[in-house]
Amino acid sequence: MTSTVLARLKALGPIFILAVVIPTLAAILYFGVFASDVYVSESRFVVRSPSKSNISPLGLVLSGGGLSAGTEESNAVLEYLESHRALQDADNDRLLTRAYTAGSIFWLDRFGSFGRSSREHFYDYYLNRVAIENETTTQVMRLTVRAYSAKQAHDINERLLERSEALVNRLSERARTDSVTIAEREVRGAQARARQAAVDLANYRNRAGVIDPEKEATVRLQMISKLQDQLISTRTQLQQMEAYTPLASQIPYLRTQLRELQKEIDSQTSGVAGGARSLSAATARFQELELDAQLAGKQLATALASLEDARGEARRKRAYIERIAAPNLPDYAIEPRRIGGILATLILGLLAWGVLSTLLVGIREHRD
Repeated sequence: MTSTVLARLKALGPIFILAVVIPTLAAILYFGVFASDVYVSESRFVVRSPSKSNISPLGLVLSGGGLSAGTEESNAVLEYLESHRALQDADNDRLLTRAYTAGSIFWLDRFGSFGRSSREHFYDYYLNRVAIENETTTQVMRLTVRAYSAKQAHDINERLLERSEALVNRLSERARTDSVTIAEREVRGAQARARQAAVDLANYRNRAGVIDPEKEATVRLQMISKLQDQLISTRTQLQQMEAYTPLASQIPYLRTQLRELQKEIDSQTSGVAGGARSLSAATARFQELELDAQLAGKQLATALASLEDARGEARRKRAYIERIAAPNLPDYAIEPRRIGGILATLILGLLAWGVLSTLLVGIREHRD
């Protein structure tokens, strides 16, 4: 029977042996005897964070509770799990190294075969064993880990998930800390400006000897108005006495009183306006300093309100990973698909044999 099979193989030609028989036999040996069992552990999770603060009331109602999928954090987790840093963090106690370099693993499947043992090679090997998929519609992420032991596949998946949670926590804490720190810095700056404006205004009051030029000017104008009333009354009385009783003894007194009233009016008027040290001259500078103090006070109030908002947002905004399905412990190896691999090798070999045979027939006909 063996001789009959060999005779048929020879009749088919060396191309069939090279393209079909040898690859299929190699596939039977690999998948049937040597290939190590591969266990697959899978976990599903979503990165959650509070909705953005500028969401509309209708959007808040429709979103249901103010929680949304953290797109930025999800992208960060996705990029992290496919990075060298994830490999380094997960392998800090050589968990991955032990899992993929064990002597029980077939040498073709084991890391380090063909002398490829550098960290870059290990990173490429890691990417072939760890897969992360993000469902864009539901924002659910699926982490799949392949290993040659059920426990190691579970442990690696759990480790990567823990490191992803730590990453999200760090990002959330950094965002909260930065927002509060910036707001506190603004408050300190506003406090310093308000304090300096108050000091400048107090120093000017001390130098000018006034508390509020506008109010003092109002008081002086009222005083001038009363003095002018007295002046008019005294002048009227003096004119009447000079006209009807020119020898009255009160006339000198009234003349003296008239001069003193006019002098006081002139003094008070020059104090309100006209001189370099008048209230009108002091009002411009005082209003400028008072405006600076008011603006500084408003800036301080705004900065304090922003600080409170930042603290409230920091208390509210915290992204986290919510596990939908924890890493499972595989019951049995689902890879490699041995029969499927052998059949695929056979089919591909037959296709290659058919193509090569057709090419050879065409070449021979062309020569003839």
